[in-house]
Amino acid sequence: MRAAANGIEIAYETFGSPGGRPLLLIMGLGAQLIHWDDELCELLAEQGHHVVRFDNRDAGLSTHLHDAGVPQPGAASAYLLDDMADDTAGLMDALGWSAAHVVGASMGGMIAQTLAIRHPERVLTLTSIMSTPGPNVAPPTAEASARLLVAPAADREGVLAQSVETWSVIGSPGFELDKERIMRVAGLAYDRGFDPPGTTRQLAAIMASGDRTERLATIGVPTLVIHGEADQLVPLVGGQATAAAIPGATLLTFPGMGHDLPRPLWPDIVEAVTKLTKG
Repeated sequence: MRAAANGIEIAYETFGSPGGRPLLLIMGLGAQLIHWDDELCELLAEQGHHVVRFDNRDAGLSTHLHDAGVPQPGAASAYLLDDMADDTAGLMDALGWSAAHVVGASMGGMIAQTLAIRHPERVLTLTSIMSTPGPNVAPPTAEASARLLVAPAADREGVLAQSVETWSVIGSPGFELDKERIMRVAGLAYDRGFDPPGTTRQLAAIMASGDRTERLATIGVPTLVIHGEADQLVPLVGGQATAAAIPGATLLTFPGMGHDLPRPLWPDIVEAVTKLTKG
């Protein structure tokens, strides 16, 4: 399904009954709606949520800003996280949702935070997963940074191999690496919309949007912050800083969790999110 929002088109999918508690899932840098696993979405739907997952601008089947080109050092970013938050609000308009429970992972957490700041009336609860108030609050480790700087492969087979290499570094060392699933999802993502310049534009938006720490203090909705204690891409301090900045926020951390959502933790994550949305 597609919706017009904030001057672009957003691709989205739904799970659960339209009468359920509205739950919006926002994915991270270069990721697509399929990176919210079907089974995880179904588990959330079983808990009474009407789940919507979607592709951010410059990802998957949503609008790609090809005319903006590749960001150059020192040049202005084509857009900011503010714009991506406004995209999200526009999608909610198209869905007929006056407000929703919002869950964001990584860059998606940054967008979710920004949505709660810019459009507080649209956010019922906020869950920020493996995210941070700003790009300089929790810089990646040297090993994770090195993986980010690797030039993208030129073909599908190479992309799949790179995906396994990347998640071997930034994934969860406390849990078995599911190489088969990583390659399956990477293949689906490649087929849906492989666009490295789009990912670069998203990264430029993160860097140009600065630090939200002071503005996070204005958030007044119930907030849950989830973070892996072994995250190399956005180290634990990012989650700690997010929780410290938002009044009354709850911090939930998992030993052995890196910058992904390991299947064995899904029941705990679903339980925590459901507890929050039920109030």
